[in-house]
Amino acid sequence: MNALFALLMLPTVLFSSPLPGAPAAKPSKPAADVVSLVRVDKSEHRLELVAQGGRVIKTYQVAIGSGGAGPKRFEGDKVTPVGTYRVKGRFKGLFHQFLNVTYPNDEDRARFAELKRRGEVPPGRTIGFGIGIHGVGQRDWNGVHKQSDWTHGCIALDDAEIDEFSRLVPDDTTLVITD
Repeated sequence: MNALFALLMLPTVLFSSPLPGAPAAKPSKPAADVVSLVRVDKSEHRLELVAQGGRVIKTYQVAIGSGGAGPKRFEGDKVTPVGTYRVKGRFKGLFHQFLNVTYPNDEDRARFAELKRRGEVPPGRTIGFGIGIHGVGQRDWNGVHKQSDWTHGCIALDDAEIDEFSRLVPDDTTLVITD
């Protein structure tokens, strides 16, 4: 049994060690290049990936909700929320790829409760949910979809961009959205 194990492990041992004269393996990405913050400026239609220390690693142009500036007030207002959230969970298929945003936060809940108390929330509306960062899911829309704000409150990238974003941004990364 030990001989069989040794025989099966031989390729791993042989090919995982550098050969004499072979170039050294590339070092892993420095901690400074790990994304620790995602910033979205709604007025500039800009999303930035930020590393520890504040260095911007990557910048994307985005489309946002068609509901305009300000914080999200209730479901269906088509406003991209404003505040601090987390990127939490992802799945492929919907809009090519969808990364969930932890909307609503405590400030959103307090705002909604106050709006509801003042009678400013239409009957039957809730605070909303399902806000995310996603692609478009249709090849013909890549690029051109950013010419207008079309989402129901989400942040939209091209499909190749959302794939890159998903690779670079770990779950639980802080997301700050401003007007």
